[in-house]
Amino acid sequence: MAFKLTALPYAPEALAPHLSARTLEFHHGKHHAAYVKKLNELIVGTNLADKSLEQIIHATAGARDTAKEQAKIFNNAAQVWNHDFYWHSMAPGAGGQPGGALARAIDRDFGSFEKFATCFNQAGVGQFGSGWVWLVMRGGKLSVVKTGNADLPLAHGQTALLTADVWEHAYYLDYQNRRPDYLTAFLAHLANWQFAASNFETAKDKAA
Repeated sequence: MAFKLTALPYAPEALAPHLSARTLEFHHGKHHAAYVKKLNELIVGTNLADKSLEQIIHATAGARDTAKEQAKIFNNAAQVWNHDFYWHSMAPGAGGQPGGALARAIDRDFGSFEKFATCFNQAGVGQFGSGWVWLVMRGGKLSVVKTGNADLPLAHGQTALLTADVWEHAYYLDYQNRRPDYLTAFLAHLANWQFAASNFETAKDKAA
């Protein structure tokens, strides 16, 4: 199948002033689109051409740290998945704290939302170079993990609930080298806790 660039779930200007329309237009329309285009080029004529994005990621994950052709496929497929997930991890007028079962799970596994936020921000700031910071669930327990470059929780048996992109192109036009300010704004104003809560409930159902 040929993959298509998924439309943003909101207008490019909808996340301003925390992320500008210019950032989203470049990030989605250039970077994300390039991963989709390259993935389609790499899988044409292969046994992966009719697979889903998740199937391609699982099939090529073992090569992600090598120079093999399959590593190129993994990197582009994972970046398509990561960006699709990232756009939904944000919403206009969002941020703050979750409620309900997810809030209780965060309190249980981190001690408080404030401790979770510190952990999340420190992991994102501490990711050397390009990558991602995630709230994930595995074995019924929540944790914060960071991944380098295109790597993602799906390749490690973890269920992603929420992510922030810490590649420079995700924030540099608005925050320059101030990654901590971007991550603070992400949790305070952008994090889509309804999306995270839905992923949390799905993960619980699968684990039951």
